Amino acid sequence: MGMVAQEEEGAAATHQWGKSAHHWLGDSHHCSTVEQATGEERTPRHSTMDADGNGGGHCWLHRSGASSVHPVAAPAAVQPGGHNGSGEHHLRAGARREPEPAAAGAVLGLYLVPIGDGAMKACLPALGGDQFDPADPDEQRQEVSFYNWYTFAASTGGFVGLVFIVWVENSNGWGIGFAICAAFVLLGLLVWAAAFPLYRNRLPTGSPITRILQVFVAAFRKRNVRLPEDPSELKQINQDDDNNALEVLPRTDGFGCLEKAAVRTGNDAGAWSLCSVNQVETKILLRMAPIFAAAVLGYIPMPLILTFTVQQGSTMNTKLGSVHISPATLFLIPIIFQLVILILYDRVIVPPLRRLTGYVGGVTHLQRIGVGFIATIMATAVVAVVEIRRKSAAHESSLADGTAGIPLSVFWLTPQFFLIGIFDVTSFVGLLEFFCSEVSMGMKSIGSSIFYCILGVSAWLGSLLIQVTNRVTRRGGKGNGGSGGWLDGANLNNGKLERFYVVLCIIEVVALLSYVFFARRYVYRNEQKVVTQGGTMCDTGNGADMI
Repeated sequence: MGMVAQEEEGAAATHQWGKSAHHWLGDSHHCSTVEQATGEERTPRHSTMDADGNGGGHCWLHRSGASSVHPVAAPAAVQPGGHNGSGEHHLRAGARREPEPAAAGAVLGLYLVPIGDGAMKACLPALGGDQFDPADPDEQRQEVSFYNWYTFAASTGGFVGLVFIVWVENSNGWGIGFAICAAFVLLGLLVWAAAFPLYRNRLPTGSPITRILQVFVAAFRKRNVRLPEDPSELKQINQDDDNNALEVLPRTDGFGCLEKAAVRTGNDAGAWSLCSVNQVETKILLRMAPIFAAAVLGYIPMPLILTFTVQQGSTMNTKLGSVHISPATLFLIPIIFQLVILILYDRVIVPPLRRLTGYVGGVTHLQRIGVGFIATIMATAVVAVVEIRRKSAAHESSLADGTAGIPLSVFWLTPQFFLIGIFDVTSFVGLLEFFCSEVSMGMKSIGSSIFYCILGVSAWLGSLLIQVTNRVTRRGGKGNGGSGGWLDGANLNNGKLERFYVVLCIIEVVALLSYVFFARRYVYRNEQKVVTQGGTMCDTGNGADMI
């Protein structure tokens, strides 16, 4: 919906749209982390998405957000297609300008959506993973496929939105579109509730955030205590004080400063003074931190490419035969590629790779993520070349001062969309599965929240990168083409978007190098080999050898 609005705001600054889109995108993804930290593990995961759960109702919040925007958007003065030559939206005949309280209601609705959406993002992958027993050979394979089909379902929703909802909004106004969105969410909630008896649901064991803080507090209190030479002298899990543990975690090397929380001193009083080795093993989050940082850096270019591609497409020839393609619907191309590649990957590529490597997913999580980073480097390079070709066509046709009509087919953007599809199938799904599988049983929702936090942080950093790039390059004045910064102004032909893409390519190369450095040193907590009835197909040994 924002893409449709952007398409019609021809005189808006190029970078301003990118900033606004990335701020809202970042807020949306960060809500999953905030809501998980405020107690999602205190209620069953299905209750977090249902109105009947303690502290739940997030799915209803999502629906309420769409519903609250509906009465504001329905009679809104600004309607699709209503702008004048200056790029400013004009009032329809008989339309009225909405008062400030109504506008505030629209903003409230827009931010109720990410609150509800954030809770579902945190809980859906975790609850889905809970439905499979990794010790069962069939269910182990099904769990790997689940993350592929989870992404497939989410992308299908985006496809329906871009085709059906956008059509409704262009034909009947945004009010009807928001109302239909609310109806879809309500329908999803009813389908979800109908399947409650079928779920395997793990009982909540308290907030994992509290357990993590207890480890840090206890370790700080004992910062001057020496670790025993024999690790067995550390406090072990027992039935009396850790009765709610969902699994027993073996001790791992590293972060000895945190292991001091499990040293007995004789003056220990409560969970904030003494923790078990099982609890200290939440240090897995620290071991994953370098992967998190590299992934944030690697994700910065992707939403920026998608954002600016819409603006590029709006200046090009958008006809397919006699059919005019709206630039906003260009997002359908990477979604279609993603859906097709997901099916091929899950059904055609993984089975032979599984037989060849012995890994249940065909490759390890980190290998799959690395392929996506390579695809992103190629995508940023390709999109830079296409932008150079687009500007060249504009100058050759004496259309450099125009904002549309360049005689270059919009399907020149197809190669980068294909590479984006590969990135989504590999890095997106791989990161989600990696963080969900590596954390312990009581922290699965934290795993999925960490993944979506990557998307949120990268979106915010992308917005910052746009501002910094403009501020730095604007110093050259006329030396930068007379239009200030690389991304200043509404006319892409007078900007330096291709140089910005080169910057993104460099960032992605740095991200890949740092990712490979950390990934080769990462030790997996979970076995990824194919399970057989007698155990595993083969021993992986040190996890670092699996990268």
